[in-house]
Amino acid sequence: MSYELRDHTADVAVEATADTLAALFAAVAEGLTAASAESVPATGGDRFEVEVTAESREALLFDYLDRLIYERDVRLVLPADHRCTVAEPSGADWADEPDDPDAWRLAASARGVPLDVVAAREIKAVTYSEMALERRGNGWRAYVVFDV
Repeated sequence: MSYELRDHTADVAVEATADTLAALFAAVAEGLTAASAESVPATGGDRFEVEVTAESREALLFDYLDRLIYERDVRLVLPADHRCTVAEPSGADWADEPDDPDAWRLAASARGVPLDVVAAREIKAVTYSEMALERRGNGWRAYVVFDV
């Protein structure tokens, strides 16, 4: 998996590629982390978990990134070292979730690096502007713009 920060008029964009959809979501989240801080300590901070359900792949990615921004604001941490699993609509049995065969589901975790140990810039929001999420050959590509 990989990501690159892209210049975008008054905003910042992340372009990511990966072999799997789960790795792609993690790569975009790592891009969000990189857009937020030039350097992140390799250790420190407690892992936290998030779960997201949405009606489409794109909505799942948007809601996941939006949730990371929310967690940053509530926990006062910079989410880093992302791990994700993504389940396609298929009636997958996830604990504590109603069985909705039409829902995309994500279970993820991140290491919460305290904001007082990083020089972080504020990412205000994820946007649907120019968002792309597509299969390319044997892998996946995403392009996401963040409002700064």
